[in-house]
Amino acid sequence: MLDSTRQFDRLPNTPGVGYKPQHFKQLCDDPDPVEWIEVHAENYMGDGGRPRAQLAALSERFALSIHGVGLSIGGEMPLDVDHLKRLKALCDWAKPASFSEHLAWSTHGSEFLNDLLPLPYTPATLARVADHINQVQDTLSRKMLLENPSSYLVFAASTLSETDFIAEVVHKTSCGLLLDVNNVFISSVNLGISASHYIDAYPINHVHEIHVGGHDTQTDDSGAPLLIDTHGQPVDEPVWELLKYTLGKTGPKPVLVEWDNDVPDWPALQAETKRIAEVLAA
Repeated sequence: MLDSTRQFDRLPNTPGVGYKPQHFKQLCDDPDPVEWIEVHAENYMGDGGRPRAQLAALSERFALSIHGVGLSIGGEMPLDVDHLKRLKALCDWAKPASFSEHLAWSTHGSEFLNDLLPLPYTPATLARVADHINQVQDTLSRKMLLENPSSYLVFAASTLSETDFIAEVVHKTSCGLLLDVNNVFISSVNLGISASHYIDAYPINHVHEIHVGGHDTQTDDSGAPLLIDTHGQPVDEPVWELLKYTLGKTGPKPVLVEWDNDVPDWPALQAETKRIAEVLAA
């Protein structure tokens, strides 16, 4: 059982890390660790076992953010009620300081696709996304943070910009926002838009959490740069610069470094958190 007297009601405006089990001992032994961690909800929906035991131990020392990857907020089908029930049970048990999900879809009929797929920004999509977020928030009895996607294409059917779409979602649901700065940079390169202009147009006042992470640089069939959101390498220098620009707009916020593939030893990940601390201090 979790000790209910040791819960955190908000994330601190400091660096955080995406928790990986191989770093459990280092996090527990480090005399100067981060103050908060983030976990993917779907990895902890079981009833017990080592994952739950480790999370219970970590929650005694660190504020906790739960990040969902499987709700398919933008999907055309109704939300999976069983998945939502398991998510509620996890949140009721862990009592995280924050819960977030993606502006994306990953379901079609009875199929679940292991990816976060893009949406056209139309009134119909807006209504569906807002309904799904309201359902999540009503079920969990907590505010949800919505994360902006990394984009590789633009839908001809879109009638709203991404920033206007997100602002309308906030207006209709009163949800909060998770601003992924790496995703903004990826989209700016892939779509040929200005990353700083995107940040300027973003509903900054509703941002509760910020993410940075690494990406892979490739080229498309015409030889143009193509960035892929892999979370498998250090944060790129232009993303650090965009983080500085963003924090100049938002003020201090909780900033997470994501590293989900080719996960390094703890010192390499800790070095990224120290870089975040330097940017926050500046």
